[in-house]
Amino acid sequence: MKRELKFFPVLFLMVVMPLLWEWTAGEAHAAPETTSSGEVCVEGRGEGFQPEPFGVVCIATFGPIITDTAVTIEKGVFAVQPTFGLSFVTHRFTKDWERASAGGDFMTFSMDWKFTYGLFNNLEVFVVIPYVHNWASNVVAPEPGRESAGNSGDLGDINLTLKYGLLAETQTRPTVTLLFATDFPTGQFRNLEPSHLETEITGGGAYVFTTGLNLSKYVRPFMLYANFWYSMQTAFTDHEGRQYPRDFVTVNLAAELPFHRKWVALLELTSFWDGGRLFGHKANIPPGALLSILPGIEYMATEKFSLALGVNVDLVGKHTDAAVTPLLSMVYAF
Repeated sequence: MKRELKFFPVLFLMVVMPLLWEWTAGEAHAAPETTSSGEVCVEGRGEGFQPEPFGVVCIATFGPIITDTAVTIEKGVFAVQPTFGLSFVTHRFTKDWERASAGGDFMTFSMDWKFTYGLFNNLEVFVVIPYVHNWASNVVAPEPGRESAGNSGDLGDINLTLKYGLLAETQTRPTVTLLFATDFPTGQFRNLEPSHLETEITGGGAYVFTTGLNLSKYVRPFMLYANFWYSMQTAFTDHEGRQYPRDFVTVNLAAELPFHRKWVALLELTSFWDGGRLFGHKANIPPGALLSILPGIEYMATEKFSLALGVNVDLVGKHTDAAVTPLLSMVYAF
């Protein structure tokens, strides 16, 4: 698997770029998309804060909770989105994709604040500032001299993302957005207090550079989303020594279904898959993977305020925790 993922960016560009060229060339002279009433559909969908023209068949929804949207926020519009999660670790996925005991009771509260602004037409920037608090209790066979319980909280790794709209949605093609993102190692990952049982760890320790595509398409009556990203991580030194983390691929899929006035049903399938390192030292961290499902529901309160509630359940994976995480997310636009 490492060998195939190592060449993922090249294969990704070879597959995607011809498709983008075909969409662009084939529809350069196409007529604007219209509604049943004859109005031109000139606005896309955002995260519940971008209204549609009267009579337009396109739907405005909150957007998925984890899967990123493709339609960029309008120029000059600012939105804030807090997301709260409480994760309960149920098992540990082994290297053989099997479930094993977690070795205690572990829980994490996360509070992510996302601030989005439309810099230009088709270009948005957002920053995510997370807070993380971990609890550990009833730890099985703790190391000599350590407690069997502990907790700690701190700032997590801050994310900065730029999204540029490549193609607008038409009757035959999806919205396509190019994404560039960086995670900064602002979370705690070294100088740990032994008695806290590593609950102080709130960050990964590496700079993470991500590029990829976001897609979305309205296929009546569903709104469909997809993320395809490739991420590279820098080396870092933590309490265990020099670490060379792996590059990884993120594949997220989501669907929304409006079913009653302001209510929308949501289903997401999210995943990451570790590979090798394109650059630098060979990885010395075991490869991991995780596939999760998230059913949820959204309420479009107003044109500027929306809420979403869901439960993320880890289905299969390796070298990672299996958890159940209730999530609450809100969006407000100014």
